[in-house]
Formats: sequence, C-alpha cells, structure tokens
Amino acid sequence: MDLSGNGRRAQRVTIRDVARDAGVSVAAVSKVLREAYGVSDALRAKVRDSMERLGYRPLAAARGMRGQTYTLGVTLSDIRNPFFTDLMAGINAALERTQYQPLVGISHSTSAIEAGLIESMMDRQMDGLILVAPHLTGAPLADLARRIPIVVVGQHQPNATEFDTVNNDDELGAELVVRHLAEQSFARIAMLSLAFDRAGSVEATVNGRRETGYRRAMAGLGLKQHINVVRAAQTLREIQTTARHMLEGPNRPEALFCWTDFVALEVISVATELGLSIPDDLAVVGYDNTFLCDLAQNDLTSVDQSGETLGLQCARLLIERIKGRGEAQHFMVKPRVVVRASSQKR
Repeated sequence: MDLSGNGRRAQRVTIRDVARDAGVSVAAVSKVLREAYGVSDALRAKVRDSMERLGYRPLAAARGMRGQTYTLGVTLSDIRNPFFTDLMAGINAALERTQYQPLVGISHSTSAIEAGLIESMMDRQMDGLILVAPHLTGAPLADLARRIPIVVVGQHQPNATEFDTVNNDDELGAELVVRHLAEQSFARIAMLSLAFDRAGSVEATVNGRRETGYRRAMAGLGLKQHINVVRAAQTLREIQTTARHMLEGPNRPEALFCWTDFVALEVISVATELGLSIPDDLAVVGYDNTFLCDLAQNDLTSVDQSGETLGLQCARLLIERIKGRGEAQHFMVKPRVVVRASSQKR
C-alpha cells in the first residue's frame, strides 16, 4: 500500500500531473497512453520520462472505460509443466516494449475452472486472451472469439476464421522421434500419450496429432505390429502407475516416446526405481526440449518445438487482433529432435 509519511494514503499521480511535468496537454498524454497514430517519438519519450519520474500508473478500470485496459489474459492447464515456463518467457519478451501486461490463470485441466477463468478475465475487461491447450473447442470457441480477440496455442484449427492459432507441427515431431529411434535399432517403440478428456475433435489436440504422426511413422517403417499407444491423465500418480504397468508387463517396450517432457521425466524415474538402465533397457524420448532435459541426471532426448518462439508469436498475433486485424493467421513451427543419451545405444 502506498502511504505518505504521516500514515495516510499518498495522493495518486494523475494524467494532469504528467501533462504539467512534461509541459504538454492532457490530450497529448492521453494519445501516448492510447498509442494513438501520429504521436512523434520525441513527444512519446517526453511523456514516458515524466510518467516514470512521477511514478504514474494508469487505473485499469479507467482505461477500460476508455476502451482498453492493456491487460491480456493467459490460461494455462498446469503450472507444473516446464514447457509453460518457456511459453511465458516468449510472451513476456514480446510484451516488454509495449504497455500490455499478461495475467495468468491456471485451469488444472478442468473445463469448469477454465470457463470460470475466461469469464472472470472478460469481466475485468481484458483486451484479449491467449488460451493454451483449451478444453473449449469448435463452435463455442468461435463464439468466444466474436466477443473478445483470442489466440489459441496447442490446438490445431487451420480452417478457423474467427481466431488465430500458434502450434508446432506435432505430426512431424512424432514422426521424427520414431525415425530417430528406428535408426538406433529400436523396434518395439511405444507411445505414452494423454487420456482424452475433452469434447470436440481429437485430431485438433496436440496429443492427437502426435499419435497420428507416431502411427504413420511406425507403419511406414514396417513396424505396424509394434504400434502401442497407452494413455494416462496428466497427474503424477496416473503417469507413474501407467509407466510402471507398461515397464513391468510381459511385453515391455524397447523405447518409449512420451508426449511431453513432464511425462518422460517421470518415466525415467519409474524405470530407475525398477532397476532398468536408460537407454540400454529402455530408451526414452520426450517432447518440448525444456531446460530439464539438459540436466546430467536426465540427459533426455526431446523434440524442440521452440516454446519461446510460440510465446512470442501468440502475443504478437493477439496484439494485431486487438488493433483490428480481421483475417485469421495460423502460425506453425517446424520441430527438430535434440538427441541426448536417453535414446542413444551405447
């Protein structure tokens, strides 16, 4: 709380104070705040200097009444997934030189919580939303986009016209994993994917696309008889239980492709507890190439989908939408496999 020396709340700096300090009109300060067209760099710099010197902070409610709050809502399904760290780093980098600030909500992979977050963000007059792997899909998602600008990350909707999407080529990423493992002479290659718990097209989800790529690559390499997709909910207990069942079963895979690094790291932990050697007894590959992959105890092969790039692009596209762009754009990153010790035969 901002208090003056006598214990009372300090008087808030106003737009008039900034105008007086900068020696410009209130209208000029307002134009700078609104990033209006035609404002010179010199005027913008003068006003910004005064704002910083005086500690001016515009009221979000007042800005909302003028049409913008310069806040963007970001919904994430699970704060524990290290991939979201990379994504948020990209979003923050894109917003660094703008007036926009991201506010994050965690849905815990629950559609009801996600819906509540979206409504709360709209009630607070946020200018736009970045929805990461949302449960919302199809017509309801299009309806939402007619109410507020949105960009969707981690859901493939290449024909959507009401909103933008940002993804990596999930099918190609999975194909690259299977090819890499086959080159290492692994044949019994299984996939640990995510249990489907949402309505709409499975093919729109990243795990659905990765399963498609896995199956196609296995068939194309003559390994169709070894196709084995097992799904688990995105909780530690479910992942550990499912991994243990797969690794203790009679047809233990030689290699396991996990749909995220978060899952792959748990698989390595379970395998180690069971006394299995990585990669001699079990090769493991993840997806996302998060910073945890490089740690010596993990040394995890993973698909790099450029999380920071995805974050940069979704923030850029959302601001363009807010500023009036109507034509949908669908940005796609080309993945690559970063090979480490967890999948290389010794």
